[in-house]
Amino acid sequence: MIQPNEMPLGVHDVHEFELEVAGRTLLIETGRMAKQANGAARLRYGDSIILATVVASNEPREGIDFFPLMVDYEEKMYAAGKIPGSFFRREGRPGETAILAARSIDRPLRPLFPKNFRNDVQVVVTVLSTDHENNPDLLGLIGASCALMISDIPFYGPVAALRIGLIDNQLVVNPTMRQIEEESTLDLLVAGTSDAVTMVEGSAQQVPESRILEAIRLAHETMQPLLDLQNHIADVVGKTKLQVPAPEERPELRQQIQDWMGPSLWQALYHPLKQERDQATDALRKEVIEHFAEGESEEDLKESGRQVKSLFESLIKQALRQAALERNQRIDGRGSEDVRQIDIEVGLLPRAHGSALFTRGQTQALSVVALGAPGEEQMLDDLGLSDAKRYLHHYNFPPYSVGEARPMRGPRRRDIGHGALAEKALQAILPSKDDFPYAVRVVSEILESNGSSSMASVCGSSLSLMDAGVPLKAAVAGIAMGLISGEDGQDPVLLTDIQGVEDALGDMDLKIAGTASGVTAIQMDQKVHGLPHEVLERAFAQSRQARLHILDKMNAVLDKARPDLSPYAPRIIKVRIDPEKIGAVIGPGGKTIRSIIEASNAEIDVEDDGSIFITTPDADGARIALQMIEELTREAKVGDVYLGRVVRIMPYGAFVNILPNRDGMVHISELEEGRTERVEDVVQIGDEVNVMVTDVDREGKISLSRRAVLTGEMPDEASSRKRSGGRERSDRRQRPRR
Repeated sequence: MIQPNEMPLGVHDVHEFELEVAGRTLLIETGRMAKQANGAARLRYGDSIILATVVASNEPREGIDFFPLMVDYEEKMYAAGKIPGSFFRREGRPGETAILAARSIDRPLRPLFPKNFRNDVQVVVTVLSTDHENNPDLLGLIGASCALMISDIPFYGPVAALRIGLIDNQLVVNPTMRQIEEESTLDLLVAGTSDAVTMVEGSAQQVPESRILEAIRLAHETMQPLLDLQNHIADVVGKTKLQVPAPEERPELRQQIQDWMGPSLWQALYHPLKQERDQATDALRKEVIEHFAEGESEEDLKESGRQVKSLFESLIKQALRQAALERNQRIDGRGSEDVRQIDIEVGLLPRAHGSALFTRGQTQALSVVALGAPGEEQMLDDLGLSDAKRYLHHYNFPPYSVGEARPMRGPRRRDIGHGALAEKALQAILPSKDDFPYAVRVVSEILESNGSSSMASVCGSSLSLMDAGVPLKAAVAGIAMGLISGEDGQDPVLLTDIQGVEDALGDMDLKIAGTASGVTAIQMDQKVHGLPHEVLERAFAQSRQARLHILDKMNAVLDKARPDLSPYAPRIIKVRIDPEKIGAVIGPGGKTIRSIIEASNAEIDVEDDGSIFITTPDADGARIALQMIEELTREAKVGDVYLGRVVRIMPYGAFVNILPNRDGMVHISELEEGRTERVEDVVQIGDEVNVMVTDVDREGKISLSRRAVLTGEMPDEASSRKRSGGRERSDRRQRPRR
């Protein structure tokens, strides 16, 4: 009998697999950690390590018509040798970086589960180590796919992911985090299966569409060995997959419902306004359920009603897709390439620093700008390289925007994701901190939504920043593209400026933001298993035409930044001092800088390179703060005259304080024009005297002269006279008396 402390460790179940990716070794290990999960994999790339686990409930969740997938990305501060900065010194709710990473894992995985699978599935990716070179979010997606592949959870994977950068105009696979931040003009995360690219997420500095497409193609080609490796791992250690019962199709009932409705379905769908369409389809849905739902018991009737409702929804999808494929007709009357009507207003809010109202069809975004001091940057406490963020974009999606009533409990993951996408779109065209040292916050309030509200927030925010006087490099617009895949040889149809129902029932959601010169942000999700590259090229070209159309509408209202900031915006003055003098400005325990703030009512931000930002609502405060800082950091130069205070007296001269913490010495011979016997005959401690700097030696010691001020002579003249006077006195001493 085996005793508890003699139980086998199961080392024979541990498997390791290696693959060279972009010149570095990717190690995938299974069987060592989290063995009670349905599937678990540990991935290492450099010194970045993640653990990915997946767990599924034993039974499906009753009464739902969606797949209950949860994805959590856990950033552990110990992974970078850090203690969390929160009061409790432990990780709390996930930060923005973790939420965005979780979304980038969720989106390519979700379409690859059986459509009628209703078991709860949770994916947890835990960052165990980060080397600040290899981003663990990339490993998270690969690890989640690998864990699903070896689990018993039904999954139509695998999925792989790579990051593509553009450095010195060369595409680079999996650049380091530092290269992305400091050198690359492109940061593109691409996920895909063996057949197709399923997700693209990234930012760019006005990179042409052709270059983005090249990067996507490179990523998909390069990730194939990663997909092959996951298939091999599943063959070696994978479990037998759970069987999901096929959904009950009931084609006869479906045909009966379709025949009974006749043209009334399209009549209910074909409305330019979302509210009218929703009301008409809701009414028709109720009629269909009342007519076709049947059952002896209440439970049978409820189940029958669910089946009829599901068939009705499938017929809506069929009608929408057939109209686009066969008649190039959309439910609001537009053609496939038409953009909805655009209305723009700027400067709506008098006290905000900038504002714009952007309306496209029934999607409306109010974007508002607030400018602040550099010290109002957001401090970051995550596993990234940056410790602060200067530009903030927040996106709010209140329930009234879609005519709903629900509790408002802070931003959801979707809100954070849309805000981050708009933030990426605008970061590339913001002025540098040297040119515009403000912290900038833009809030996009979605007042009405019927598709593509994130891209409306991009357009509105570009306009509001210009309204605020922020000198953008160019205007930015965004557009969302959809896709209806063809059947039986039909060509697919690309839809410009998709509405909400076209997003829900279509096969692709492609959001592209950029300027007239190129792309600044992209996000693409696909719901089909394969999309030819030429179709993607068409989508990029069609989106560019729409973007240029929107930019023309925006430029007709406001084509450049206003020349002046809002009168309610703070004013910032930037000065640069010797970094060694930062201590003089701050003072012991911050005493000096607090005195400057109290005297000037200004906000003072000091950076390590000696840059000082003075932020104040009025010019007087800025002048006072600037004068005090200059006095604290002023360098003594030969010829400068100061009103100083005598602080110490010695037999050979007096020490005079001329600058904060800077004293110089007036030699006894430089106190007066004539001869001085004793220093105390001319000055006393505490006396204020005008002195001139005559010399600053290599060690920084300052020589002063009171006599030079009294005589009005320049230091070189005073020194010359001193030397000649000394020789004359010497000559007189040597001359014999008569």
